[in-house]
Amino acid sequence: MLRKVATVLEMIKIQHTVFALPFAVVGAVYAKQGVPTAAQCLWLLVAMVAARSAAMAFNRAVDARFDAANPRTKIRAIPQGRLTPAFAYAFTAAMAAAFVAAAFMLNPLCGALSPVALAITLGYSYTKRFTPLCHFVLGLGLALAPAGAWLGVRPELHAFPLLIAGAVLFWVAGFDIIYACEDVEFDRRASLRSMPAWIGIGPALVLARACHAATLVLLATAVVVHGLGGWFVAGVAVIALLLAYEHALVSPNDLRRVNQAFFHANAAVSVTLGTAAMLDLFL
Repeated sequence: MLRKVATVLEMIKIQHTVFALPFAVVGAVYAKQGVPTAAQCLWLLVAMVAARSAAMAFNRAVDARFDAANPRTKIRAIPQGRLTPAFAYAFTAAMAAAFVAAAFMLNPLCGALSPVALAITLGYSYTKRFTPLCHFVLGLGLALAPAGAWLGVRPELHAFPLLIAGAVLFWVAGFDIIYACEDVEFDRRASLRSMPAWIGIGPALVLARACHAATLVLLATAVVVHGLGGWFVAGVAVIALLLAYEHALVSPNDLRRVNQAFFHANAAVSVTLGTAAMLDLFL
């Protein structure tokens, strides 16, 4: 049983929750201008983990044949026979139900919007089959974290969560384009439409830099629009350095450090923004 649990946690990459969780925290605490209630924190956490787990399990199930054929991914649980697609689909259904329930527990607006959120996060898994804009759909899925957390606490539109969501969208799209450079040859053979496979690694890396420049512009705009202070500004400055470091790690002729760029630099970006936002609000 413990091995099965460990395999499931590996399938959904539970450790990567760090990429999105700080942004959800930012959305929630800025909506409240303080700490949300215990009930709001609980249901936001359930919604966040359930939505992400459903999306990851669904992706592994629908991409099982591609994962089995790709040397980089053939060691995953379903190609190795440690889990079945049927189990992944059942797990997806359970997590989707938990997400919808948590959304309704937050407020009626979140409940009503929960099917839209699921359509985006689950639908992403099919986008690589027909559009190189798949990276931006993934970014949109993670961008729902700060916007959804804001609505969970304060069910009304505001510029701040939309700017943070936009920053997340371009940040995720940029690093996913970098990550996809590893699979260019396979994607072309399998007729998968990643951006690097479509326009080449060099132009794709340029596009990734443009995406991350857009991230910084949106964060700077949030500083101005919301009147944020020095801690947040310092956080944006550190994020700019981290993104520059991420792009320095990879080049069209050297992709050996893609994993370092993907996992380490981006985890630091997320934690930095979450920490800076908390310090700016509470200090």
